[in-house]
Amino acid sequence: MNAAASVAVPASAAAVPRVFNPWIVALAVVVPTFMEVLDTTIANVALRYMAGGLSAPATDSEWVITSYLAANAIILPISGWLAVRMGRRNYFLLSIAIFTIASILCGMAVSLPMLIASRVLQGLAGGGLQPSSQGILLDAFPKEKQGTAMTIFGIAALLAPVVGPTLGGYITDNYGWRWIFYLNAPVGLLAFFLCRKVVTDPPYLKAERDTMRRQHQRFDTPGLALLSMTMICWEILLSKGQEWDWLGDPFFRVHAVLLLFVACLGGLIFRELRIAAPLINFRTLLDRNFRTCCLIIFCAFGVLYANTTSLPGLLQSLFGYDATTSGMVLSPAGVFAVITLFIVGMLLGRGTDARYLMAAGLLTLGLGNYWMSRMNLDITPWQVVWPRVVVIAGLSMIFAPLNVAAFQRIPIALRGAAVGLLALLRNEGGSVGTSVAKTIIERREQFHTLRLGENLDPLNPAVSAFFDQAQSGLLQQTGDPVAAQQIALQTLDNLRQQQASALAYFDSFLASAAVAVALIFLVLTMKRSVAEKGAHIAAE
Repeated sequence: MNAAASVAVPASAAAVPRVFNPWIVALAVVVPTFMEVLDTTIANVALRYMAGGLSAPATDSEWVITSYLAANAIILPISGWLAVRMGRRNYFLLSIAIFTIASILCGMAVSLPMLIASRVLQGLAGGGLQPSSQGILLDAFPKEKQGTAMTIFGIAALLAPVVGPTLGGYITDNYGWRWIFYLNAPVGLLAFFLCRKVVTDPPYLKAERDTMRRQHQRFDTPGLALLSMTMICWEILLSKGQEWDWLGDPFFRVHAVLLLFVACLGGLIFRELRIAAPLINFRTLLDRNFRTCCLIIFCAFGVLYANTTSLPGLLQSLFGYDATTSGMVLSPAGVFAVITLFIVGMLLGRGTDARYLMAAGLLTLGLGNYWMSRMNLDITPWQVVWPRVVVIAGLSMIFAPLNVAAFQRIPIALRGAAVGLLALLRNEGGSVGTSVAKTIIERREQFHTLRLGENLDPLNPAVSAFFDQAQSGLLQQTGDPVAAQQIALQTLDNLRQQQASALAYFDSFLASAAVAVALIFLVLTMKRSVAEKGAHIAAE
């Protein structure tokens, strides 16, 4: 029996009283979760508008995203500790309130530093929403309905990044970027009053809070400092790594940040494993299923965000779509995501092994990305829609089964810590996917530009024919032989650059497909995971 499974479950946790119908609780908690996850992607499409509106350099606007993700990442792993210390209901409501106020401050920002400071506050508050809502759902539904609970959570955690670019583009094009943040005000108020009415703390959490207070456990200030430095360095690396040329950085900025990251991470792990009340409980990783699920969710969301950030760039730069139109091309996938989530939830409720659904989902995710890698520049919008639908359907097949498998053998006393750690890795997977996709696209574009240029010489009959035909037509339009020759050369160079850029995007999709398929082998290492009534889960 593994260490995580050997921890006894408190008797008070055996049956969690549900004052309200679980579906009412689910409806209440899914609203703030959707709002928070949406804010990780909705602002991406509006960065250049923010920079222009606040008279700031376009490169500095990336800190709007980086600051939010760094603050979010600091809070996510310690959200379980905060939920026990403050009471999960109180912590959840406080997070909603501060997130809503911070959103209004973001919309009112008159300078980029003010916007970044407001985003930090927003990220610190938002970090507590995902794990708290997931824990509330797990407690609200009985064990045999865990698949249903995770399906509901998946609607928020999975659908939000899918619709984020679409909604962000539409709001920015029609109302201005400030309304991206103002939109959270009415949603946040509704969520606060709904959750205040229906959310309660289960007995086991109250018992843990009383125990913690009696023992007068000190706050792990050194652990928080190490965690903060680790996540700040991590987000800086992901955000600025490609701009600074990674390990080729002549000013050694990447080397310095990387060295500090490794030192702080090593110190964090060493400290948290040696103290009795750690902020981050790494002992949850002793469970094989949870450990494997952490790696799979990290990579799977990396694939999702790589796809979600690359595809709009492809459509806008090479197909000439505006933000709204490219968003409309991506939006049908959201409908199929919801349908797939409910089908998978029903299959889990009928006793289907979560491993089979995860393997099928990863295969589907890989096939969808491979389909995208086979596209070309002559396709219609519908030929983009369907591969995207396959990608999102594949991820939808993974989400609920993975959460069932991850938490099934985790003792209820460690659930809060496990939920926070999994949420952190899910978010950071998205950050890594975005950064890696950006690096692949930029570097492969340089590669393809050089390779395509190898055959563009006057001795190539196809090049000579194109050049003669273009120059002849342009000469008739301009009447200037020199201008006609220059425009023909520029046209040929533009075509080369366009094809190189397209091939780079397709390489990014192919890399995502390879990662998704490779993850199937990890599923084979997991233990059987079935959410069925009265099932006895033993450590194998």
